[in-house]
Amino acid sequence: MARPVLPDWNALARLADDELPLLGTALLIARDEYPDLDAEGYAAQLEAWAEDLRQRVDDSTDLATRLTEVNRYLFEELGFAGNTTDYDDPRNSYLNEVVDRKLGIPISLALVQMEVTRRLGLPLQGVSFPGHFLVRLPVDDGILVLDPFNKGRPVSAEELRSRAVPHLGGQPPDDGLLLKILAPASNRAMLVRMLRNLKGLYQDSADWERVARCADRLLKLVPDMADAVRDRGLAYLELGHIRGAREDLGRYLQMQPEAEDADAVREALVVLAGQPVRLN
Repeated sequence: MARPVLPDWNALARLADDELPLLGTALLIARDEYPDLDAEGYAAQLEAWAEDLRQRVDDSTDLATRLTEVNRYLFEELGFAGNTTDYDDPRNSYLNEVVDRKLGIPISLALVQMEVTRRLGLPLQGVSFPGHFLVRLPVDDGILVLDPFNKGRPVSAEELRSRAVPHLGGQPPDDGLLLKILAPASNRAMLVRMLRNLKGLYQDSADWERVARCADRLLKLVPDMADAVRDRGLAYLELGHIRGAREDLGRYLQMQPEAEDADAVREALVVLAGQPVRLN
C-alpha cells in the first residue's frame, strides 16, 4: 500500500530533521488554509513535471548542465517566478497556490525546485541564507548556489558576501563563515521557516486565529520552541482564550525567565489573573 501523502501532525516531533516529509508537511500546512486540498493531486503534478523532464535530461550529462535544463523548464516553460509585486501575499507560502499560480517567495519556489530535482536524482539542497532562501548543488570543485526567486540563476561568492553584509553587522563573511552560512538546511528547518514567514504575515495583519494556528503548527514540529509558545499565548489573549493564554505565557516565562520581553509577558499575566475563564 502506498504511503499517504499527508503525514500526521502529532507524529512529526518524533521524526529526525531529515526524516520529515518535506512535500507532505508543506501540503499539510496548506491544508490548514485549504481544507479540501487534493494532496495526492499536487504530488502527482510534481511527479508529472519530473517525468516530462526525464524525457529531456540525459543522465550522462553533468549535474550543472542537467540543472540548467530543469531551471529552464520550471522558470521559462512553466513560468514559475518570484512574486515581486505582492511579496507579502500569504498565498506565496502555500504550496498548492504556488503550484497553481506559479508565483512564490524564495523558500516556496525552492521547495518546488527541490522536489522536482529530487525525483530526477539531483541532490539539490536548501540553504537558509539570511534574508533570502537559496538552494545549492554539490559539484566536483565545491558547491553551486542558485536563487530560485530569480529563475534559478547562479549566485557568485562575491554576491553572496554582499547579500550577507546587512545581516552580519556590516561586515562581509570570510570563507569559513560563508561556508557555514551555506550549510544545507534540514527539512525541519525549511518547514519552520515557512511557518514563521506565515506567522509574521498574520501578526502584521492582526489575524490572531491564524497566528495561533501557525504557532501551534510550529510547536508540532519543535515542541520546545519558546517564541512559538509566547506567540500562541499572545494570540490566545487577543482572541479571549484566557486559559490557553495563561498556560502558554506562563510556560514561556518558565522557559525564558530572562527574556527581553519577560516583564511585558508578566504584566499580561497579571491582567489575565483577573479575567474569568470562558468555558467552551
